[in-house]
Amino acid sequence: MTRDETLAWLAGVFEEPVENVRPDTPRDAIGGWDSLGVLTLMADLDEKFDIRVSEKEMSAMTSVQDVLDLLNRHGKLSA
Repeated sequence: MTRDETLAWLAGVFEEPVENVRPDTPRDAIGGWDSLGVLTLMADLDEKFDIRVSEKEMSAMTSVQDVLDLLNRHGKLSA
């Protein structure tokens, strides 16, 4: 998945307009990144990418870049 595809996917997960989801967007700026959004993100990461993230790891994520970094570390983000 490319970076732009990932940003579009995250926008869908959090029900945000794509233009509001950039790598430097902080978690607090995304209304859908609430407790339900966290559960949805965790489920999607597991289902789509076979990446299991603990609640502790998820709570440490403070921006969209953190999700991109996670996907990159697991070899799921392409150029």
